[in-house]
Amino acid sequence: MNRHPREHAEPIDTLRLRETPEGIDLGLRVAGPVPRALALALDFLIRGGLYLLLLPLLALADLGIGLALLAIFAIEWFYPVVFEVWRGATPGKRALGLRVVHEDATPVGLPASTLRNLLRTVDFLPAGYALGLAVSLADRDFRRIGDLAAATLVVHDERPATRRGPASTAGQRPPPEFDAATRAAILAFAERAPALADARRIELAEVLTAPRGVRGTAAPALIADWAAWIDRVTPDGRAA
Repeated sequence: MNRHPREHAEPIDTLRLRETPEGIDLGLRVAGPVPRALALALDFLIRGGLYLLLLPLLALADLGIGLALLAIFAIEWFYPVVFEVWRGATPGKRALGLRVVHEDATPVGLPASTLRNLLRTVDFLPAGYALGLAVSLADRDFRRIGDLAAATLVVHDERPATRRGPASTAGQRPPPEFDAATRAAILAFAERAPALADARRIELAEVLTAPRGVRGTAAPALIADWAAWIDRVTPDGRAA
């Protein structure tokens, strides 16, 4: 089951197909150096604000300095790992609509996140992330050394577009050729959709919507409309 690239994908942030453990090929739009650099800058500012909060500890002389150094170490090394494992991305990445995943599109785990962030010291060499930038520009998926070692990707976390206007409570009638089994599958998908990753939700929805020319974030929305209509009718097809 394959996804199709968007027609208007940016030249630097391109769609890549990755096979999930379930054997489904998901389209992931990998993030290029520009959004990743902006996210890094935001995270730097956030960490800087946290460091400023530690200044009162300096008034405690040697004990305060020791506590401050421990806190700085924890912020510098655990800040990205905690947020990536907990939320899939640091606050800076989330602000830019990015997230970190394994190469098979599954959520990043603790070992991979720890490794990719430990290797930031190598990516930083000789200064200003010069080596990491050079490696990412040479890699088709814009992976820095940490990503290559941890088998991770930074991708755009695409959310379904907000629908304009009031939501339709009646939904939309599905195509007449859909049999009872297909309609049951639509209802099951609508129930499971909130628990699915965005890329997986779009992938599954397009199975039914792609032949009708509906792709991307519009596909789950159309399935939801069909499910709303089906849920409001009796088995013989009359309005409930």
